[in-house]
Amino acid sequence: MPMHSIRDRTATALIIMLDVAFHSIAGRPVSTIDIADRSGLARRGIEPIVQSLARSGLLQGVRGPHGGYRLGHPAGEILLADIYRATMHDDAPAEWRRGTLFNTVVRPFLDQVESILTHEYSKVTLHDFVRQAETRGLQRPPASPVSFSI
Repeated sequence: MPMHSIRDRTATALIIMLDVAFHSIAGRPVSTIDIADRSGLARRGIEPIVQSLARSGLLQGVRGPHGGYRLGHPAGEILLADIYRATMHDDAPAEWRRGTLFNTVVRPFLDQVESILTHEYSKVTLHDFVRQAETRGLQRPPASPVSFSI
């Protein structure tokens, strides 16, 4: 698996979460195939991030022929900071993490940047992103009535 930066993983996670929030009408799950198709991202590239989001409780997996993922909480309760935290990993090679320069200079800087990002991400909810998409003219799928056949 290629190493992705925290910024790449966060951007991908934001795309995934926004796609699910935007395209899941009446709680219907959204498939990773559809997310990949709409976003132009490789399915195999988004699956580990989807799994991280599901483990964190931000997404809920639905099994079955019409399965996929839906939000684990209402969009108005999910902060971008929650999504950011779910995607964070320390990608620095082990030898860097042990180095004096890394621990004395680089790690404190990264911690400071992380604090700033978390603060900014805490100001915006996933619902705010959905509203921005709608305001900018994107059309959500229509809510079709649920039909049962026996």
